[in-house]
Amino acid sequence: MTEPLSRPTETPPAEGSIAEAHEERPDGGVWEHPYFWLLLVVTGSVLIAGLFLLRFLDLVVPVF
Repeated sequence: MTEPLSRPTETPPAEGSIAEAHEERPDGGVWEHPYFWLLLVVTGSVLIAGLFLLRFLDLVVPVF
């Protein structure tokens, strides 16, 4: 049996719809702790920068 036609100003019923809107919880998972990922990125950047600084100093300052 088909659904009866609804007026153009009304929203037709949808399968699985709920009666009232609910507030969705924001996405979790990896993004629950953004400071951890920020710390990880900053630590990696500092390590790479230190590597280049040591290579530069090795070229400039002779070791006896």
